[in-house]
Amino acid sequence: MFDSTTGNQRERAPAASPRYPSRYEAVVDELIRLIQRSQLQPGARLPSERELAGSLDVSRTSLRQALTVLRVHGLVDVRPGAGIYLIRPVHDRIRPISPGAVDSVGLADVMDLREASESYGALLAAQRRTDADIAELASANEQMAREIERGEIGLTADRRFHRAVMLAAHSPRLLAMTDELDAVLRRVAGASLSRAGQPPRSLSTHRLIVEAIVLGDAEQARRVMLDHLLVTEIAEAPHQST
Repeated sequence: MFDSTTGNQRERAPAASPRYPSRYEAVVDELIRLIQRSQLQPGARLPSERELAGSLDVSRTSLRQALTVLRVHGLVDVRPGAGIYLIRPVHDRIRPISPGAVDSVGLADVMDLREASESYGALLAAQRRTDADIAELASANEQMAREIERGEIGLTADRRFHRAVMLAAHSPRLLAMTDELDAVLRRVAGASLSRAGQPPRSLSTHRLIVEAIVLGDAEQARRVMLDHLLVTEIAEAPHQST
């Protein structure tokens, strides 16, 4: 970054990880604290959305966004008609990838591009998907489930899924841009999926993304994809000054 007051280049500060928008952070943190205060154990049913929103003094929309974050982390399960259930303790979240897991030089810019392109790609996919696109997304998830069952991390199917989302967006330029980033994103995905417990959580989120795409809910598809990418984001090292 250029400092206009000194005329010198200065280091870009490392971004926090995961970088949820501020509207998420407060509600997510309050929801986690409420679960901890209630001493809920895995398998327990949480209060209803209406009761939770009232307890936290937030809108139902903000609460649903916070629940989406916890679903992406694999902490809660929202069962239509049955309620919200705690799957595992709220402190049992996957840690960010360590900077040494992949070559992190210039990685922040790549991750910025990925977040922008893939989240928008998911939005477009919800608007433009065909039956063939939906079949490919489902097939990629089935492949990932088989890979995980064999004790693999699911990397091949994971990359197939993310490319299938971009294909479903029917935006050749977006697809070309993400294809150009494939080599570094494959390393990032490999580091992410190598973390204990991450493969099934990623697969679960992939299914949430497909659910939104099938329903044509563009904003939900965008938001869940972005949350998914933020969960798998690297704890970045500072950019080197030039």
